[in-house]
Amino acid sequence: MNWKAIKINKLKLVSLIYWVFLTYMIAAFIWWYVSLEKQNNEIASIKFQSIQLTDPALVAKTHAIQDFQIRKTKQFIGEGLTFLLLFLLGAIYVYRSLLKQLRYADQQQNFMMAVTHELKTPIAISHLNIETLLKRDLDATQQTKLLEATLKETKRLDNLSTNILLTSQLDMGEYEANKQLVDLSELVRAAIKSFQERYPTRNCNTMVQDSIHIQGEPLLIQLLLNNLMDNAHKYAPLSEPIFIQLQESQNTIQLIVKDQGLGIPAAEKNKVFDKFYRIGAEGRRTTKGTGLGLYLCKQIAAFHNAEILLSSNLPTGSIFTVSFIN
Repeated sequence: MNWKAIKINKLKLVSLIYWVFLTYMIAAFIWWYVSLEKQNNEIASIKFQSIQLTDPALVAKTHAIQDFQIRKTKQFIGEGLTFLLLFLLGAIYVYRSLLKQLRYADQQQNFMMAVTHELKTPIAISHLNIETLLKRDLDATQQTKLLEATLKETKRLDNLSTNILLTSQLDMGEYEANKQLVDLSELVRAAIKSFQERYPTRNCNTMVQDSIHIQGEPLLIQLLLNNLMDNAHKYAPLSEPIFIQLQESQNTIQLIVKDQGLGIPAAEKNKVFDKFYRIGAEGRRTTKGTGLGLYLCKQIAAFHNAEILLSSNLPTGSIFTVSFIN
């Protein structure tokens, strides 16, 4: 039995136990009401039998017993419905929390698998390149090629560790802010240049407005843009360009990254910014990643009191728009 089947069976078992317990509790509530109502009727019957037919207050006492019986029935119904409502609300909350925790545990497992893969690949390539340099007598051109490949893989490791570290710091509120007046136009141009050096075969269409400044953290903003561009590069065909745009309109600054990939289904659009979330099954994915990139983008945007939105590109692809209030 594979891991996916075990997880499905575990979820089914937990759900079955939960619904059996919930059914039992509801049945207990109903039995509680039936028992109390039966007891109420028996008490009323005893009281009726205790009244003498010749008693001049027969009618008044009969009405009093009937009123008491009705009040007790209403009390049982009111208390029962109140307890049942509170119980059902608590049960729904517990069930949803349980499913959320199971999904979160699944995403963490996927994250560990993805991180292991992301770490293993550059380490293996760098190890092989260094061994080749040590064991073989290569010419200068070959040495330079291997060293550049090793440096590229080292940067991948550095980006991954930076993403993980910053995610942890932002989540725990331990990131030391160093906001300053940032020339966003120059920062975006530098990030695009670095991206094109890493992916020389990728065509980028850029439109960057000059002299746009904001109060922000340069490292975080650069990381935000790098993650958005890397995400577009992963999911868009190499034959299609990526569009990067920076513009200022009235009091709003917009950083826009567009791609012409397959796009993101409407049902997934609200989930892609969740921590560890990646579309599709981990074992069948062909794209690299850890599920932290877009989550970190959302955290960085919130850190700058900005908003990041996802919309569909036409005819295909995705548009990520980060709006800063200037």
